[in-house]
Amino acid sequence: MSIVLDRGEAYAQQLLEEVETGVRHPVDRVGKWIIPTIAILWSLFQLALPKFILLEAVHVRTIHLTFAIVLAFLCFPTLRSQKKYFRYLAAKDRLHTLDYILALIAGCAAIYLSFDYSNIIERSGLPLTRDLVIGVVLIVFLVEASRRTLGFALPCVVTFFTAYAFFGAYMPEVIAFKGVSARRFVEQVVTSTQGIYGVPLDVSANIVFLFVLFGALLEKAGGGKYFVDLAFSIMGGFKGGPAKAAVLASACTGMISGSSIANTVTAGTFTIPVMKRAGMPAHKAAAVEVAAGTNGQIMPPVMGAAAFIMAEYVNMPYAELIVHAFLPASVAYIGLFYVVHLEANKLGLRGLSREERPYFFKTLIRGLHYLIPIGFLLYQLMILRHSPQLSVFYAIVALTGITILQEFRKAFKEKRALWLGVRDGILLINSGLIAGARNMIGIGIATATAGIVIAVVTLGLGGLIGELVAMLSGGNLLLLLMITAAASLVLGMGLPTTANYIVMAALTAPLIVELGGEMGLIVPLVAAHLFVFYFGILADVTPPVGLASFAGSAIAKADYWKTGIQAFFYDIRTAIMPFMFIFNTELLLFGIKSFWQGLLVFVGAAFGMLAFAGATQRWVRDKNRWYETLLLLLVSITLFRPTVLQNIIHFNHPYWSYPIAMGVFAMLYCLQRQRALKKSLHQKHTG
Repeated sequence: MSIVLDRGEAYAQQLLEEVETGVRHPVDRVGKWIIPTIAILWSLFQLALPKFILLEAVHVRTIHLTFAIVLAFLCFPTLRSQKKYFRYLAAKDRLHTLDYILALIAGCAAIYLSFDYSNIIERSGLPLTRDLVIGVVLIVFLVEASRRTLGFALPCVVTFFTAYAFFGAYMPEVIAFKGVSARRFVEQVVTSTQGIYGVPLDVSANIVFLFVLFGALLEKAGGGKYFVDLAFSIMGGFKGGPAKAAVLASACTGMISGSSIANTVTAGTFTIPVMKRAGMPAHKAAAVEVAAGTNGQIMPPVMGAAAFIMAEYVNMPYAELIVHAFLPASVAYIGLFYVVHLEANKLGLRGLSREERPYFFKTLIRGLHYLIPIGFLLYQLMILRHSPQLSVFYAIVALTGITILQEFRKAFKEKRALWLGVRDGILLINSGLIAGARNMIGIGIATATAGIVIAVVTLGLGGLIGELVAMLSGGNLLLLLMITAAASLVLGMGLPTTANYIVMAALTAPLIVELGGEMGLIVPLVAAHLFVFYFGILADVTPPVGLASFAGSAIAKADYWKTGIQAFFYDIRTAIMPFMFIFNTELLLFGIKSFWQGLLVFVGAAFGMLAFAGATQRWVRDKNRWYETLLLLLVSITLFRPTVLQNIIHFNHPYWSYPIAMGVFAMLYCLQRQRALKKSLHQKHTG
């Protein structure tokens, strides 16, 4: 059993590496040091930007992309599978001359704009043949880099939009597009700020990299394992404790990693086997971890790369964005805790014994130093209101110092030479710098490649697609939201969250705001962007290409389809949240005038989520009868959008809906509790 489990964990780790860090780890004399060296240089360059290096934005973006595209060609082989006649193209243990040549060409094409930027700007509209040739080379190599790192989905999307830009004039009238010239296309994509070197790449270069690096350094220092142990010490003793600990652990690791697959693998390696031993079926154990790990991307303070891009798109400070995102994320996790609790009741699961779980205070004190850089980051962001890049820079500085002190203390306790402790700390930091850079390859490539789509959209195709979507929705906001959600899920099956968000936000977010206004509903721009963001994340769960479900099922040795479908049903509560905060923006803390009003909205939303979870799980204290499920859904809708009941009964104030709906939920709970007690007594009597 343990051998099989080890293989599952190894496969999940391999999947994580393939998606986020690259599958190639050369052992040849040159290759084994060139990738780590470039990765460290990239991390050091990014670390120096907030405090020590002053560069124009265009130079930062080009250097960032140059590092990313060079590492993409070095870390990801041309082919993933070992073909009989092309094995050298799929080699994972060495670099070949072709790899160096492709990486060199791609790097030169990416950095070209920086070397000749002033001249290119001067001859804007009249590019040289050299500019056009290098631009085409960059586009081709960038699409190839995205194929290597992210698969075929994003290159297919880019190819479709590019073809439409040139051949749209030949399409049927309803979807016809005037088209562009090759010269105009290359200029828009390569030299403008609405193409490859646009806002998404700028955010990736200035903000996202440092947060990813912070998460990698904290993980290497032992922070991930500490949060899992702490979660087990807090939740392990409750009914279904291992599953509840998995939810808490993923919420904690998600706050610093912002990656669903990384959350699932990091926490799942520990939590899934324990959930199985406690009696939870393998596919449900995997699904709990997948749902928890996926929700980590919506949990502040680090919500994944797309959240930082969102802050730029909606022109909002990141600290303010996470304030708006906090309540829906918290309510979603409360819902997952309750789902797990209901599953534990249905399956009759117990908690861990005192001997099976870590002692809370001992565990808390043992890793208290891991909380210091996180607290420092939050203090910088929320209290001092420093920029995200400066805040995380100081947090990284604090973390590196803590890491060295931690290893120094270990050497002292083990009575080794103290310089060995310092050396171990430096080696940990070094491995964190490498891991952070390798984790950023896919994000850097995705943001740059998605810029090609944005460039085509801004050429005029976006307006056409907007009109087409508006026509399909018939001017109905709810139908538009459903189309957007479905499109995000479908695109997300092949695109990473960041690229999915960039594409869908450009096409549909403004339309959601516009249609809402036409219906007399004020939809804040951030609400529309969060809607797209949520459904892009949920694609990591949904079969047939839910990567987080692949990782979770591998660790649990469970059927992938069972895991993915179960995780999707667990995540329905997350899918309902975006619809609710579009129609009730108080859930995003808009229009909240006092602490008590905010508390009432939070409590109401939490109870609404509990009611929704009870309806979808068909269980509260006992199995639901059909009318109880219907009643729970009505309670949920009322608590999420209290004006619904107000309009029916004509209250003076919508907040009267809260006590009525909560009272109905409490009544249902008591009725089911009484019914469950009667069943229990009957079973004892007949037994």
